[in-house]
Order: sequence, then structure tokens, then C-alpha cells
Amino acid sequence: MTQKYKEARSSEHATSSDFCRIYVEQMNSLYLLSLLLTADAQKAEQCFLSGFDDCLNNNSVFNERACLWARRSIILRAIRLLSPRPADEMEELPSKVQAHPNLVGILRLNSFERFVFIMSVLEMYSNQECSLLLGCFRRDVIDARTAAIRHLASTITIETEPERGVIAFAEGNYANR
Repeated sequence: MTQKYKEARSSEHATSSDFCRIYVEQMNSLYLLSLLLTADAQKAEQCFLSGFDDCLNNNSVFNERACLWARRSIILRAIRLLSPRPADEMEELPSKVQAHPNLVGILRLNSFERFVFIMSVLEMYSNQECSLLLGCFRRDVIDARTAAIRHLASTITIETEPERGVIAFAEGNYANR
């Protein structure tokens, strides 16, 4: 390889300093991803740091994909750590985990539903990509996402006074809208 080719190639790929910058700038978001996936602060820290290490040791990621790769490396580490399976049961949220009320519902999902929900809804992975990464069938992904959304919907409470139109719709009285 010529020197000019090496320089052109290296400018296209993310460097260790690029990943360091990403992890500093997006630390909260990346750690939150780790925590949501693992539902455990200690495991979240482990995934976060392992993901960072993976990024530093990978030199074949295009610069414009480096942020996505950082998130993906955390997801892959969490999958390796927890090995979520479709038959997982609902989990109790560890009492030491203090989370925003809107996140508690996600943290209480069983690990497989939680992974599928985060990967497919929050991270926008396709059903195929989720099934490949999780080592399951696409049908398992679809079923888990549906179950996760149902569980999350059952935890939502509306704390504001509903408008008259919503009540009319809920009662089936469409003429009063």
C-alpha cells in the first residue's frame, strides 16, 4: 500500500481518539443504554467499559458509523453477558436500582423482552437483525416486542384530567366528540 492510500483510508475510519470523544460526549446516553439492557448498575458498568474497550481495539469502522458502532458494541457485550432467551421469566427490579419512573417499566421486563424492545424500538434494529444477534427466530422477536409493549402500556398512568373527547371515545359515544 502506498502512503497516500494509507492516509486516505485512515481518515475514513474511526480512530481511538474518535471513540474516546464519542464516549465522553455521549457518556450518559451510552451508560443509560447499558443500564436499560442489563437492569443492574454493576453489569451496566461492565458492558459500558467492555464496549469502550471493543471500540478502541476496532480499526475498521467508518467514521460516520462510529456512534452506531459504540452503541452496538454495548448491545453485543450485554447479550454476551446476559444471554437473553425467549423463555425468560419476569424479573424483579433490584431494590438498589433507582430509576426514573418512566424507565422502571422497561427495567421490569424480562431480559429477552427488554433486549428486543430496546433493540427494535429504541435502537431501531430490524426484526432480522435482532433475531441474528439474539440467536432466535424472527417470530420470537415480534412476539417479545408485542409482549413488551403490552407490559409497558399496562404500567402507564395518566396523571392529567382527560378531555371530554377522550371520555366520549372510550365510552363509545362518538357523537359527543
